[in-house]
Amino acid sequence: MRQMMKGNEAIAEAAVQAGCRYFFGYPITPQNEIPEYMSKRLPEVGGVFVQAESEVSAINMVYGAAGAGARVMTSSSSPGISLKQEGISYIVGAQLPCVIVNMVRGGPGLGSIQPAQSDYYQSTRGGGHGDYRMVVYAPASVQEAVELTQLAFDVADQYRNPVMVMGDGVIGQMMEPVEMPEYQPRALKAKDWAATGWDGKSRDRAVINSLYIEPDRCEAHNLMLKARYDEIEKNECMYETDYMDDAEYVVAAYGTTARIALTAIRQARAEGIKVGLIRPITLWPFPNKAFEDALPTAKKFLTVEMSMGQMVDDVRLAVNGARPVEFYGRTGGVIPGVSEIYREIVKLTGREG
Repeated sequence: MRQMMKGNEAIAEAAVQAGCRYFFGYPITPQNEIPEYMSKRLPEVGGVFVQAESEVSAINMVYGAAGAGARVMTSSSSPGISLKQEGISYIVGAQLPCVIVNMVRGGPGLGSIQPAQSDYYQSTRGGGHGDYRMVVYAPASVQEAVELTQLAFDVADQYRNPVMVMGDGVIGQMMEPVEMPEYQPRALKAKDWAATGWDGKSRDRAVINSLYIEPDRCEAHNLMLKARYDEIEKNECMYETDYMDDAEYVVAAYGTTARIALTAIRQARAEGIKVGLIRPITLWPFPNKAFEDALPTAKKFLTVEMSMGQMVDDVRLAVNGARPVEFYGRTGGVIPGVSEIYREIVKLTGREG
C-alpha cells in the first residue's frame, strides 16, 4: 500500500523492516526525524534506541552492537558524520557491518541546514584514516531511499563492511508516495565471527579488533580488505541512464540534482539537442563503465552538483581525457534550477540559450 512519507521517516521504517533493532545517534538537522522515528518505533519491535551524548559516543556504540552481530544503524548530517569518522575507520578495520545515513547539509563548518552534496569526497574516499572504502548509495527519491536502505543492511553483512546511504537534505525532508516493499533478504552466512559469548568448547574465541602492531600483519590485513573492495566493485556498482542511445552531450548528476537535470534534459531534447543523463546510484563503486559506454556518441560531458565540484573528478577519471568534461554547481545549500541546467546544456552545443 502506498502512503505519503517523509524521506527520513521512510528510511527509518525501511531499516526496521530490514531487521535493524539498534540505533545510536545524536540530533542534527536535517536528519532529526530518523532518530525521532526510531525512538518510538524500535521499542515496538523489541529493539533499542539510544540518544548518545555525542556523535563520537554514538558511532562507538554502533561498533559494540555490530561486534555482537546485531543489525545496527546510525544517522547524522555533515558535521556529525565528520565527528564519526574515527569510529567508522575502526569499524572498517574490525570488519563490522553497519549502516550509516548522512543527510548532507551545506558546509564547510556548521555551514547551513539546507541541502548539499559537498560530502562526496568524504564519503567516497573513506573519510577517516587508513586505506578503506564503503559502498555509498545516493538515492534520488524517497522510494529509492527505502529500497537502498534495505539493500544496505544485506550488503554490509555480506562484505562485513559499513555501508553509507547518502542523501542530500531534500531527500530527507520531502514527502512522496512510498510503497514499503516486503523485505527480501540475500542469502547470507551466519555471523560466526560475532562476539556473543564463549564456552571454550564449541568454537574459537571471537576477537573484534583493528590493531595489528607488526607492519607485515597490518599490510596483510589491508590487502585482504582490498580484495574485498575489488569484489564489491565487481558486484555492487549501480547506475541509471536516460536518453543515452544517441547522446552527443552527457549530463552526470546524482540524487535530487539528477531529477532536476532530467527535467532540463527533456526540455533540451524537445528542442532537438541530443543530450542524455548518467545517474550514479552507487557513488562508490563509481560507474566508470557507463561513461566508457557513452564515448562513441558523446562530444562533451557536463557534471552538475550541489557542491563546488567533487564528483566531477571521478567523471574526468572515467572519461580519461577522451572528451571535455565541464562542471556546473551551486553550493552552500542552494539548489540548481531547471533553467540553469538547461542553459549549461545549451552552452555545451556552442549555441546561446
